[in-house]
Amino acid sequence: MALIEEYMVVADHFAVNASVTELIEGMFVKLNSAGEVIKALGTPSTERAIGVCGDTKSTTQSGLPSTNQNWVGAAPTQGAFVNRVSDSFDETKASGRVTVYHSGGKFLSNQYEAAPQITWAVGLPLYVSANSRLTTDASTSAQIVATCLQIPSAAESGVPGIDVRGSLTLGQYVEFKLEI
Repeated sequence: MALIEEYMVVADHFAVNASVTELIEGMFVKLNSAGEVIKALGTPSTERAIGVCGDTKSTTQSGLPSTNQNWVGAAPTQGAFVNRVSDSFDETKASGRVTVYHSGGKFLSNQYEAAPQITWAVGLPLYVSANSRLTTDASTSAQIVATCLQIPSAAESGVPGIDVRGSLTLGQYVEFKLEI
């Protein structure tokens, strides 16, 4: 799971609600009545997402970009290589705060709905799904949070390989322009 920042306007930070257990960078967030970050769920239609999350708070998975299924370690075992792992995947543990990107920018994310009924096309408005991910389905939210710049496709890692333009792939990512 990951968010790749290409250009950003504002990288803000907010307290994260203690009850949030699984927040992966690239998911969309909103503020609760106490001014703490929680997941945006797209409903009710009056919900207002404040931005895209730039940190991960999880006990099971990293939110950092990683190359897909490579040989890792001396014994070799196959798995995704992650550059760093912070406090069991909780990048908010020390401060209790989370990075939130807002006020525009250009990003790539693998936090998008990929169900067969979702149609992706360049220029489409993007909304927040019930899973806090990007979707083209307008029935999930009234708020346009982004515009699709590139349909989900392989993102290059910069690590020499054969997957994408001479690089190993990071997996499938959608490129979007943040509208909030």
